[in-house]
Amino acid sequence: MSERTDTSAHRSFAVADVRLVTHQVRYEQMAFWINRIGAVFTVGFSVIFLVMLGASAGNSRISYLGNIKLVQYYVPAFVAYGVMSACFQMLAINLVIRRETGLLKRLRLSPLPTWVLLVSIFVSTMIVALVQVVLLLAIGRYGYAVPFPQSWAAFVVVLIVGIVSFSAMGVAMSTLVPNQESAGPVTSVVFFVLLFLSGLWFPLKANSGLAKFSNYFPVHHFIEAVAAPFNLQPGVSVWAWHDLLVVAIWGVAAFVVALRKFRWAPRRS
Repeated sequence: MSERTDTSAHRSFAVADVRLVTHQVRYEQMAFWINRIGAVFTVGFSVIFLVMLGASAGNSRISYLGNIKLVQYYVPAFVAYGVMSACFQMLAINLVIRRETGLLKRLRLSPLPTWVLLVSIFVSTMIVALVQVVLLLAIGRYGYAVPFPQSWAAFVVVLIVGIVSFSAMGVAMSTLVPNQESAGPVTSVVFFVLLFLSGLWFPLKANSGLAKFSNYFPVHHFIEAVAAPFNLQPGVSVWAWHDLLVVAIWGVAAFVVALRKFRWAPRRS
């Protein structure tokens, strides 16, 4: 009898936890989409740039990448950008603003369990990232005739590793930003410099100095990992294990930094 009671109690707690997370995710999503300017810049930036670059690329081809069309390169590259912008840039800025305005501290002191808050923020960030992925894939397929990924399994694995790793990097980045005023500029400068050096706007030649330099950072590896399932070059595996490993290592390192440095209270007295 007691075992049945314990089982029922565990199920009740599990259902209650799911409801709490669902409710908080709904709140996070409402807060994101109500802020129309923030939503447009987060989601619309990747869409607008893909449309502009795809239109300007025309039938241009990349000779050193198997003579593929330039737009075939841009679609997976901006899919990677969509994930990174939501999970790194947006998350880092959002956490700094919440910390410095005291919102994180107030929420932690509320009856809402801390883990529910963190999971809800992560899930909401993941939803925003996936919205961008779906939009960009649809634009690539129906706007520029770029095929969907040939290996959906590899593509899903890449997205999972990327979302988790760059979310950890976003949290770690938020711990390094000292105040609310510098959150946007500092995070954006770091992010866009790495994007420029990592081949988002133009593909990098394998043995170039810029490619060798960008190999030290996760952005270039994530772009390569997202492109692999599209099988743009015959004979190249759809599983970019090396690139995924580098991204995962950065994610683990960022998680350690976040665990040690994360603060709920504002830094300024």
